[in-house]
Amino acid sequence: MSHVGVPRGTARKRRSLALLTTGVLTLPVLAGCSSDDGATGATAPQDVAAAGRNLVAEGGTVNWAVDALPTTLNAFQADADATTTRITGALLPTLFPLDAKGRPQLNPDYLESAKVVESEPRQVVLYRLNQQAVWSDGREIGAPDFVAQWRALSGKDSAFWTARNAGYERIEKIERGADDLEVRVTFAKPYADWRSLFSPLYPKDVTGSPDAFNDGARTTLKATSGPFRLRGVDKTTGEVTLVRNPRWWGSPAKLDSLVFRAVATGDRTEALAAGRVDVADVDAAAAHRIAQAAGGKGADGQPLAQGPGAGEGPAAALRAWAVAHGSNAKAAAAARAARKKTRAAADAYAAEQAGLRAYVVRKSLDPAYTQLALNGESGPLADDRVRRAVARALDRQELVDTVLRPLGLPARPLGSHLALAGQPAYKDSSDALGGQDTEVAQALLADAGWTPEGAVKKSDGTKAGSEAGKKDAEKEAGKAAKKDAEKKGTGAGKAGSTDGKTGDGADRREPALDDGLYIVGDDKPGDGDPAGGATHVLAPAPAAAFHSSALLRQAGYLSESGISEDIPSRVTAQDKRPGGAAGAYAPAGTAAPAPAADGRRGPLGKDGKPLTLRFVLPSGPGSEPLRSVGDKISAMLESVGIRTEITKVSDESYFQDHIASGDYDLALYSWPATAYPATDDRPIFAKPVPATDGSLLVEQNYTRVGTDHIDQLFDQAVSELDEDAARDLMKQADARIWAAAGSIPLYQRPQLVAANRKLANVGAFGFATPHYQDIGFKKPQAAGAPANKKK
Repeated sequence: MSHVGVPRGTARKRRSLALLTTGVLTLPVLAGCSSDDGATGATAPQDVAAAGRNLVAEGGTVNWAVDALPTTLNAFQADADATTTRITGALLPTLFPLDAKGRPQLNPDYLESAKVVESEPRQVVLYRLNQQAVWSDGREIGAPDFVAQWRALSGKDSAFWTARNAGYERIEKIERGADDLEVRVTFAKPYADWRSLFSPLYPKDVTGSPDAFNDGARTTLKATSGPFRLRGVDKTTGEVTLVRNPRWWGSPAKLDSLVFRAVATGDRTEALAAGRVDVADVDAAAAHRIAQAAGGKGADGQPLAQGPGAGEGPAAALRAWAVAHGSNAKAAAAARAARKKTRAAADAYAAEQAGLRAYVVRKSLDPAYTQLALNGESGPLADDRVRRAVARALDRQELVDTVLRPLGLPARPLGSHLALAGQPAYKDSSDALGGQDTEVAQALLADAGWTPEGAVKKSDGTKAGSEAGKKDAEKEAGKAAKKDAEKKGTGAGKAGSTDGKTGDGADRREPALDDGLYIVGDDKPGDGDPAGGATHVLAPAPAAAFHSSALLRQAGYLSESGISEDIPSRVTAQDKRPGGAAGAYAPAGTAAPAPAADGRRGPLGKDGKPLTLRFVLPSGPGSEPLRSVGDKISAMLESVGIRTEITKVSDESYFQDHIASGDYDLALYSWPATAYPATDDRPIFAKPVPATDGSLLVEQNYTRVGTDHIDQLFDQAVSELDEDAARDLMKQADARIWAAAGSIPLYQRPQLVAANRKLANVGAFGFATPHYQDIGFKKPQAAGAPANKKK
């Protein structure tokens, strides 16, 4: 399905903002099963109709629906998109493709080995290339290709138009090893995510000069090195055609050709029914039609209750017949015309359903998560207490159930910003902020000065919501804070302790509100808009598609052969405190104001200004699920006295004009997963910094909330060559991100793919990189052979 893409500016061009979420409808059990691992979160396996190569026939063409033709085939340029990364995955070397759990694995088609051979005084990585690896023009893959790509992406030469990838600037030199098959890379600074580099790897013909890099790879590639080669890009038909590469040394491609065809999301059901495409990402509405078409009838064996005229009951049908044959000639003619039109539409719908029986829906969890973003630049959300109140008002499980449970997918709230369930680095750190609790949310709002009395001006001159206005609330001071501490345990209640010691005094339960938290444009919580320069987004590039993460940056986890660096004790002390992170709870002595008789909160305000947040949502036809989730969030916030003003904007302007520019209070959008959070997630959560012109550089931190401590942890992790130590640093950083309450992860997105029933090794890949050479049509079964019932 389509995604509104957002590149990552000067950060690694790997992740992009995916804003349109798959629709939600109740589906029959689709192919593939799910598992639910309590230790690592809810997971779902990939669903690709896996089959051995001996069971896949030779030949044939697969037509694969994509959103649009690529504007470039250079995956490192700012205007690369999902189609770019999909195509280059079949054409170019990926040195460390991701497996089903999102773990990078060495690709033996290109590498015999790759490892850190020295860590002092400089980190040195030695690549040993497969001696059979060649470009489609016959030239061997070698050090010159690595050198050319490093120089193009290092950022030292501005003539190369590139969305610069982090990591290349840390390289000091690249040289030939003991022979032509060895490439020796020396780093000026330690780089834990070295496996993320050189994927995809381009020939030096593309990266060797600015002209070739900028314009030479937009519609063609001079040389490729994958199971397929590029035949051509046809803008008239909207097709990119790949054919089997005769110089490929690995397992040969099963298909003769692979055609990527531009088909808009709204046209995919029709294209599938007509047989114009074999594989297509679809929304839940299309998936529902395909699932129903498989049996031709409803879930209870009744005639299919969908399509034109399907909702007409017997009584309505009888009335329509009576009108069509009645004495009123004008009404009868109109009724007959309407019935004829409905019958024609029903026939067309039935024909489409017949065509859809050739497909099956493959489902899994997408390697991306949807979050609620809270803009901390100005207004009420500049106060971290208000942001935490918003988070504590949310029933995340209800939101997850709304999206995933009807699809039969594991439904558990996501507990991490930096890893997804099933990844080795995943840990649920949401306790650093706390779960849903209405009383605690109300206490946080009261402590921030947002009270029912503050919604109107007081006649005696006392400011509404001031200290005088809060005295009554403070009479019940200990109740909500004590309740929350009991829920979270002794450690959580002392998340603000600076020494990590135990104790039961109120002063030890009170969080440290000045924990380096940086709210753009605000010196004191609740002061509102600051004076000063405007926010500046650091080099936002045009649409870059969501799935570039999996194919553009195939890299591995940290090297086990490196040495561990010392972790500053002050960082360890801060994050090993019971409860994990400071700033997650209301100060002791803050009580939740009593609710109204009907259980609902009246309007809150401060200084006569009501507490209202602007909730921006996309308005396009593919974003109904986001709007549904947004409505539920609004209702949850209203229950604690926070009013929302929902603003619907076009999908095209949603990101650039609202999210990136900061024109919102609340918003829903998605981030893709990564195997390298130290590299890829830092720009998302980095503390905004002032520019020389007085503006602010936010990189991709569109919530405008960050801390020095979080930045420290990312910087340490990206240079930490010990894998376990690096993961621990990232888990500490995630707890701090939760406590800052700028981003609230909700759920991992569903992934629904319609595929021809006869196809094998294609569908909902989840984390995994597709093996294009293994995709093909299943061989016909011999007579009498048992049928494989799993679809």
